[in-house]
Amino acid sequence: MSRPTAVTGPARTRLAPKVPHVAAVFWVVKLLTTGMGEAISDFLAGHNPVLAVAVGFVVFVAALAVQLTRRTYHAVSYWTAVAMVAVFGTMAADAVHVVLGVPYAVTTVGYLAAVVLCLALWRRVEGSVSIHSITTRRREAFYWATVLATFALGTAAGDLTAFTLHLGYLDSVLLFAGLMLVPLLAWRLRVLGPVSSFWIAYVLTRPLGASVADWLGKPPTKAGGLGVGDGTVSMLAAAVFVVLVGRLERRGSDRPRVDEPA
Repeated sequence: MSRPTAVTGPARTRLAPKVPHVAAVFWVVKLLTTGMGEAISDFLAGHNPVLAVAVGFVVFVAALAVQLTRRTYHAVSYWTAVAMVAVFGTMAADAVHVVLGVPYAVTTVGYLAAVVLCLALWRRVEGSVSIHSITTRRREAFYWATVLATFALGTAAGDLTAFTLHLGYLDSVLLFAGLMLVPLLAWRLRVLGPVSSFWIAYVLTRPLGASVADWLGKPPTKAGGLGVGDGTVSMLAAAVFVVLVGRLERRGSDRPRVDEPA
């Protein structure tokens, strides 16, 4: 009697790890994408909000599709997808407040619930939310859904501190920079595990980077910005982003380590 054929499909197809190795450069580029996404989104929305959202959505879907169809890690496709999640995630979060008038406190709580739900479902279905366990299409889908939710949460949280809590941009930068130390110290002291520490830090990079971009780009009359301009901040951040990601692609220094535990 012949053995039954194993079930195969997108959810079970084994992939090489497609999330970069987490080192200092990972957090530098991640922070850069958050600030760049904030500045680009605000710059485009200031000219034609409807067209900006439409174009942002199309490019976001295209970048994510390229990343999902890859079978191995490539720095350019991965970080381009992250950057477009940053741009579109900012647009989506801002639209809920600006268009629908939902307070930042409500959107922050709502997006926090979305992040928790994504992680809870991911862990329930797959058994782990470690980025080193992302070796199937289904796990990768959970990962990108969670990433999108974290960007929306970070956008709302940054605006909450700057406007609703009246901290302004610079104090928001200092607040989130200080909060970034919490998961690092908790991990060093073994109070939190590496997976929990990673996701807490990942969420906090969004409001930190966005607050820096807003502080640089917005006028002094708006929450104490420096007035450099969203367009200028966008171009500078994009230039640095291209250089860093290009070097990562050439050198392969952030390629995932296949021997890292899931």
